[in-house]
Amino acid sequence: MRKIVIAGNWKMYKTNSEALQLANQIKINTTAIKKAGIIICPPFTALATVNEVIKDSPIGLGAQDVYWEKEGAFTSCISPGMVRSTGATYVIIGHSERRQYFGETDETVNKKVNAALDNGLKPIVCVGETLDQREENITDKVVTKQIKGGLAGLTEEQMKSVIIAYEPVWAIGTGKTATPDQAQDVHAMIRQLLAELFGNLTAENTVIQYGGSVKPDNANDLLSQKDIDGALVGGACLKVDSFSDIIHTAEKLL
Repeated sequence: MRKIVIAGNWKMYKTNSEALQLANQIKINTTAIKKAGIIICPPFTALATVNEVIKDSPIGLGAQDVYWEKEGAFTSCISPGMVRSTGATYVIIGHSERRQYFGETDETVNKKVNAALDNGLKPIVCVGETLDQREENITDKVVTKQIKGGLAGLTEEQMKSVIIAYEPVWAIGTGKTATPDQAQDVHAMIRQLLAELFGNLTAENTVIQYGGSVKPDNANDLLSQKDIDGALVGGACLKVDSFSDIIHTAEKLL
């Protein structure tokens, strides 16, 4: 049975002192969690600080992006080795905000995924369609292209370390959420695509999260779907009560 994994993307929120406080609260509020996976992804500046809080707990630590080069004159970029040195073991790659505002492409996603894996990081690879693309009924085409491009050249062995996050762009930060049936349909399509690309075993074992305005009041309906294995949470992860509620919902379903 696949694990349900709840990841929190803190985006550009929380100073170091605020991050320390939130991480500590999450740790305290999830001590009873034994089966669900938990990952928190603070800003780069707070990674090492947060690691000191959670390093002896089951909570995983992730970065929000990474560059594919080992080192060099790439102002503002963070290498996989730098991420690892903070204690982080996960990294979000290809988030829609990176694609929308910073020119991320399927090709750069693929470079980052390979660099992350080569350096022992576990990528959370984001895919998803815009509202216009959904209304044009090309969601499957868009997501298929992103999956094939982002995971190009990976082996079945490498896929053991990869999490996929389906995030309909129109549902991120808008308060809109894909219905459980809409989300399940895309997740099932992704799993079938993974089976075609990497085999049935890989497809069955890959965690596919849903992201896009996940909240305590819709978490159960979403996480109960057959092919939804967790959530990449945005706004609701910035408050300990709402994030903990989602995690405890996941725990009850396992």
